[in-house]
Amino acid sequence: MVAARRFFGWSVAWSAFAIAVFAWGTGFYGPSVFLQSLHEMRGWPISQISMAITAHFLLSAIVIACLPEIHHGVGIAKTTFLGAVLTAAGLILWSSSRESWQLFVAAIPSGAGWAMTSGAALNAIVARWFDRDRPIAIALAFNGASVGGVLFVPMWVSLIRSIGFPSAALLVGGCMVAMVGYLSVRFLAKAPEDMAPEDMAPEDMGLAPDGDASHQAEARPTPRRTRIEIVRSWRFITISAAFSLGLFAQIGLLAHLVARLSPELGIEHAGFLVSLATVCAVIGRTAAGKWIGGHDRRLAAAANFAVQIVGVLLLIFGSGPVGLTLGCVLFGLGIGNLTSLPPLIVQKEFEREDVATAVALIIAINQGVFAFAPAIIGAMRDTTANYQLPFALIALIQLLAAVIILLGRRSTRAPATSP
Repeated sequence: MVAARRFFGWSVAWSAFAIAVFAWGTGFYGPSVFLQSLHEMRGWPISQISMAITAHFLLSAIVIACLPEIHHGVGIAKTTFLGAVLTAAGLILWSSSRESWQLFVAAIPSGAGWAMTSGAALNAIVARWFDRDRPIAIALAFNGASVGGVLFVPMWVSLIRSIGFPSAALLVGGCMVAMVGYLSVRFLAKAPEDMAPEDMAPEDMGLAPDGDASHQAEARPTPRRTRIEIVRSWRFITISAAFSLGLFAQIGLLAHLVARLSPELGIEHAGFLVSLATVCAVIGRTAAGKWIGGHDRRLAAAANFAVQIVGVLLLIFGSGPVGLTLGCVLFGLGIGNLTSLPPLIVQKEFEREDVATAVALIIAINQGVFAFAPAIIGAMRDTTANYQLPFALIALIQLLAAVIILLGRRSTRAPATSP
């Protein structure tokens, strides 16, 4: 008796996990270490370095908005590999900058590379393979983001101190290009030679999503709604607004977390606490992925914001290793869900053929908003000489995000096609 073959979609999800490890380790968590390292090495103001980080995220938002079209024209595999190459180039430019204006040049390739390997890219890689099991598959893929934080923050600190920033950037960038290149060829573009890369999907293997037997021979549907129709819907507005605010708060805090903790605990201990926060992100995202199936996903998002608010308050008023560690733990439990929950809410509230476009638009808008967080929080810190007021603003923004996501619950009973 021949054993059943493992559904290929899980190999794709694990590939997305590995890509996320490098993408978040370089494009998301890396800037928080770069900020403190460049501040110490070059003496540049935190607010000035923060502006370059803002440029990094802002440019990526523009690319993300166009990512569905890029995937359609170039293919997911080639786009993802190009993202790795651009990320590596950006890292080299960040590390070799001798004048502060050069950071803004470095932000061009690093921002584009981050866009092609981050949230919208992971959703595109995984979503076509899963429907019923999508919460678990998305949680698996996005857990790579948290693992990236666990591994890369202390690794960046150690490598920069031991071999220097330029050598560290070259080493990490080279490894990323090699790894993503292999996964792109082996799993993301595993299709017949005469088939476009973007056409690789379960039906190409005679399967339906989740590995179920396929009962169809029909053409793939075209999008039922235009971008304008999607953007004007109350569901889209509340999802996008809530997570834009939540991610603004999260990115603002993460970009400055090492700088907040270092004066009191030292940079090594600060790097450890950032890693601990990302370990907690894995726990929080995995638990949510297993639990959330038939539950209210907006209510889960509001609860996630509440847990993070408590963590931020501890980072404001806490002192010493115990209070600051607990603050990082509570904040960390919600980190992962702010990136994995939007695609899952969209899956429930939008028609299937509109999901990819809606997710890309939400992530692009979110990134366009939170791109300003490092600069704004950095400017407030330089003005007040501490992080109490900036972090208080972060807690208030998260409270507003929780209110907005709950306001959208009234639209979930309406037909998904209503504007």
